[in-house]
Amino acid sequence: MAKKEESFNLEEAFLKLEETVATLERDDISLEASFQEYQKGMELLKKCSETIDKVEKKVLILNENGETDEF
Repeated sequence: MAKKEESFNLEEAFLKLEETVATLERDDISLEASFQEYQKGMELLKKCSETIDKVEKKVLILNENGETDEF
């Protein structure tokens, strides 16, 4: 069964990105390990960007009857 998009948590993703950056900034990380961390970070960043784009598209506007309309 596929994971639901709603289960993706931006706050947790940003924390993971911060951890990835901290790992990449370490002096003792190997080139191979840094490349793997970079790849994970880029994949996570892409997922964050996609999630933010979806949220932006669902901005709601109140119409004259007090109901919400998506645009």
